Amino acid sequence: MTRAVLAAAVLLGPMGTTATAELLESRLAALLGQEREAIRMVPDSRLSALTAPPTPVAGKAAAAGGQIDYNRDFLAGQPAADGGAQWECLTEALYFEARGESVRGMFAVGEVILNRVDSARFPDDVCAVVTQGTGQLYGCQFTFTCDGHPETVHEPRAWAAVGKVARLLIDGSVPGDLTNGATYYHTRAVSPRWARVFPRTTTIGSHHFYRQG
Repeated sequence: MTRAVLAAAVLLGPMGTTATAELLESRLAALLGQEREAIRMVPDSRLSALTAPPTPVAGKAAAAGGQIDYNRDFLAGQPAADGGAQWECLTEALYFEARGESVRGMFAVGEVILNRVDSARFPDDVCAVVTQGTGQLYGCQFTFTCDGHPETVHEPRAWAAVGKVARLLIDGSVPGDLTNGATYYHTRAVSPRWARVFPRTTTIGSHHFYRQG
């Protein structure tokens, strides 16, 4: 109840119930009339903007607040992804390094790459991290860039899937806590020397993850 109506109720306390109700009704009608008149003065475009529901940001609706479901259904529900050079470099790395992994495994490998970007020990952008050491046969950080084979995409559906993962990671829509700060990983099929020195943080799918001490 508005202040004007409350004041009227206090002032008219001694009057009869019917008279008080009638006066309150007239005061309320007057106030509502003033509100309607004020609304009429607002341009239609402004009124529509004020009353329209918020529009979700493309690509982030399902991941609002970092709510990620690490499964194929969640990934299929994300919009088709694209982007610039950083997105393409991350997508390529995920395609050749993790396309056969679970969704959680794809995100974990991408997380390692972004952890390297954030680390002073590595280059400070995605493409530089992915191509570090490229040019030396098997002397690079990510084998697909220096194994002597061309980086040819033969599975467009897998490319589209990892592209969505890359988009979510670059957009910051992922909590980033799958690997506990890992900056290294390797498949279970190999045992590099550094794996005996660096502490293992977790194992996801076919990869062990490590954080440099």
